[in-house]
Amino acid sequence: MVDRDEAVRERVLDAAQKLFYGRGIQAVGMDAVRNASGVSLKRLYQLFPSKEALVLQFLRQRDARWRQTLTDHVEAQPAPEERITAVFDWLHKWFSEPGYRGCAFINSFGEMGAVSPDVAAQARHHKRAFHDYLAQLVTAAGRPAELADQLALLAEGAITTAAVFGTPEPAHQARAAARLLMHAHPGAA
Repeated sequence: MVDRDEAVRERVLDAAQKLFYGRGIQAVGMDAVRNASGVSLKRLYQLFPSKEALVLQFLRQRDARWRQTLTDHVEAQPAPEERITAVFDWLHKWFSEPGYRGCAFINSFGEMGAVSPDVAAQARHHKRAFHDYLAQLVTAAGRPAELADQLALLAEGAITTAAVFGTPEPAHQARAAARLLMHAHPGAA
């Protein structure tokens, strides 16, 4: 029974992910999630007692998956310097995906952050975790801590710009700017 419950839960989350990311949270009702997942409304509400509970779980799952795919890509690079620029290479790959609509966390914060402290907190958690990851990469490369703040701003700007203009090119531009910043902040000798 537990395996079946988990399978149904994953089916609902997969449907919610596609709908919320593709159309926006406010535009998607629980009926649309029910239809897309093939799960009865009663069962849907047993799994997620409210739309906000479903949104929060969607964000948690997206955070885990997003950060894992980023880490897998970056950690495949052999040198600390290459790991920093690999972040921007991964962003280019992400921006090139069909249906790219920007950051789900920025989007959800824009839609619900003012009315849902939990959604706002989840968006902040994701952004903080991404910044912390960049800080780890910067430290491993022997660079000063402030470089992480600058790289985070570059990445966040690229994420938004790519969504607005519908092109992955901002990732390349941010990568070039990151390399300039790395040269401006040489590592410890």
